[in-house]
Amino acid sequence: MARGQRKPIEEKIAEKEELIGALRTRVKSEQAELDALYKEKRDRDLEGLNQILEDAGLDVGEASDILQSYIHSRES
Repeated sequence: MARGQRKPIEEKIAEKEELIGALRTRVKSEQAELDALYKEKRDRDLEGLNQILEDAGLDVGEASDILQSYIHSRES
């Protein structure tokens, strides 16, 4: 039984290069989406912290001093 014509090696190489290029594009796109999700989470976390500070009547400097003091006391 005769087999179909085999693809030349150059054609196989070109197909693999095309596939790899498409996968690289996909990875870049997915990475950009992941980065955007991390930023959204960070922004939401910061918004929550800002609300806590506002409710407590503290500014960032005061909160920083309180946290530094707390961290120092835990290390002792």
